[in-house]
Amino acid sequence: MMQNSFSEKVEAKRSEIYAFCDELHAFPELGFKEQQTAEKLAGILESEGFTVERNVGGSTGVIGTLKGTEPGPVFALRADMDALPIEESSGHPHSSRNPGVMHACGHDAHMTIVLFSAILAARSGIRRGTLKVVFQPAEELLTGALSILKSGLISDVDEMVGLHLRPIQEARLGEASPALMHGSAYVVRVGIEGKSSHGARPHLGINSADAAAAIVNCINAIRVDPRVSHSFKTTSIIAGGKASNIIPESAKMVIDVRAQNNDTMKEILEKIEKAVVFGAQAVGANGVVESVQGTPSAEYNEDLTREVQLAIDEVLGNSLPPIVSPGAEDFHFYATEGKIRTAYIGLGADLEPGLHSEKMRFNPEALIIGTKILCALLSRKVL
Repeated sequence: MMQNSFSEKVEAKRSEIYAFCDELHAFPELGFKEQQTAEKLAGILESEGFTVERNVGGSTGVIGTLKGTEPGPVFALRADMDALPIEESSGHPHSSRNPGVMHACGHDAHMTIVLFSAILAARSGIRRGTLKVVFQPAEELLTGALSILKSGLISDVDEMVGLHLRPIQEARLGEASPALMHGSAYVVRVGIEGKSSHGARPHLGINSADAAAAIVNCINAIRVDPRVSHSFKTTSIIAGGKASNIIPESAKMVIDVRAQNNDTMKEILEKIEKAVVFGAQAVGANGVVESVQGTPSAEYNEDLTREVQLAIDEVLGNSLPPIVSPGAEDFHFYATEGKIRTAYIGLGADLEPGLHSEKMRFNPEALIIGTKILCALLSRKVL
């Protein structure tokens, strides 16, 4: 069980925890532009004895490292730093002072929970292994995790844990899950080349709009295992427009693809590429997939997830089962690309009306609960 003194130390920091989250909320910054946020976090980590790397990933990433007195594995906590390009509605006592930018996804809470967990662990003294604290930029752009990985500064990390506040529909205050199961999400961009001609002589041209329509029909005919949640839909087609009587020579398409596991995503993407090529060929055009960008689905380590569950149980008495979310998170690159053993907490916060809303609010008691859970986990891992 988590020592009562540890829980009491979190309680003693309650007012500081609230105030720090409010301060972060008031000064949100967009992805790869989190200079003020990053410097604030880096300065506090240094004051607590962490060795700090700034400007990680060629941007605003911050990594704090604290070595224990005994050898052991490297354990990391991760929090995302960026806000969203949303104009906050009035009513929050510490509303955004940066026009058009808002912490509408709880990243201010994530940073606060991770920071104060790290502070309390440092003051208790790291005994075994090494604790790393990763403050990551640009999660909303889905490229921040890759920038951290490319830096090489977490190549020694064995295990990593992250967390995210959940909408009230998924978890209420006082509830938490050790496994937030994000799906994979990718955007496929397609280019089509046909041949222009006059509308009165369509036989002399190759209509790229017709090719796009054929590709859509081919994509809609794709079938994968229906037991795995998935979707794929064309969200943009641009063709023609110069004049109503010109056969359009080129077209662009965008396809949004989602799947609950990475194997199904791979199968869908392979079939979409064939649909693009053969759908375009059906009308004599050339179709090519120009880019595929996105994030993988969650792949968690069972043993680490079990340890997280035990930490939640210590604080809350029991934990929720895995929460399945169709949303995406670039945290999962740490497992798929970095080969790090990961787990990810879904934390109830009575968050309403939802993430990415200009009216998003949550119960600040979640900050205290989240910090206690991470402290309970750190007591198992490095203390």
